[in-house]
Amino acid sequence: MPVGTPIHRLMIDPYIAVVAGALATCNIPLAFLEPTIANWMKESMGASEWEVGLTWLPAFFPHVLGVYVTVRLAAAYPHLQWFYGALGMAIIGASSCLVPACRNFWQVIIPLCGICFGIALVDTALLPTLAFLVDVRHVSVYGSVYAIADISYCVAYALGPVVAGQIVHTMGFVQLNLGMGLANVLYAPVLIFLKNVCQMKPSHSERNILLEEGPKGLYDTIKMEERRGVGKSLRPGGDTEENGTDSYRRDLTEVSEEDSSDYEYS
Repeated sequence: MPVGTPIHRLMIDPYIAVVAGALATCNIPLAFLEPTIANWMKESMGASEWEVGLTWLPAFFPHVLGVYVTVRLAAAYPHLQWFYGALGMAIIGASSCLVPACRNFWQVIIPLCGICFGIALVDTALLPTLAFLVDVRHVSVYGSVYAIADISYCVAYALGPVVAGQIVHTMGFVQLNLGMGLANVLYAPVLIFLKNVCQMKPSHSERNILLEEGPKGLYDTIKMEERRGVGKSLRPGGDTEENGTDSYRRDLTEVSEEDSSDYEYS
């Protein structure tokens, strides 16, 4: 099995750091609202117990819709993954700012649905980007990079009950939501840094790996045997004439081009 890149090296990769920051920032509104919105609804709009209990249920459906929409868009336009994430963060920021303006249960459902829809856009667009970054910039072992993604989520949800309650107590619920919305809106342009990720190519081509490390699997072994067989069949005999030498050189050129097309990434 290949040895994966150490997690501390992945953390200092600027592209992975940008994705991890986006995952943490987009989940902050959800993590901060869950422990605080119930008390706010009771105090500001006199919400009943069933209204407080069902606050997050309608947001499930836009979240599923956001995943579906992002998957379809990514299949059609895979080079715009960063844009889907930035759009999701903009939607989260705008929805967070609208929460304090709501005056009843039915109004507060709308921005909460917007927050969950935006989180679905960001997660579905950026999590595959992490795997692609590992493929092109590191070793294709994904445990460590997805551990970084889980750490990003955990940071947001660990700070939620502690920090959110303190902010509401000292500054107010309105300031909490405006701060979360502003953080998401300001972070959205940072994802432009990922704009050229889809154009990256692997740092070590498959051809170089086969030549340097030798075959490690059935496919690699077959390709190596084919290369050896082609090399043996192209060895010139002792009575080769000038035309035969030219033909031999042409064959070598063709084999070289064939190898390049077989092993280099497009």
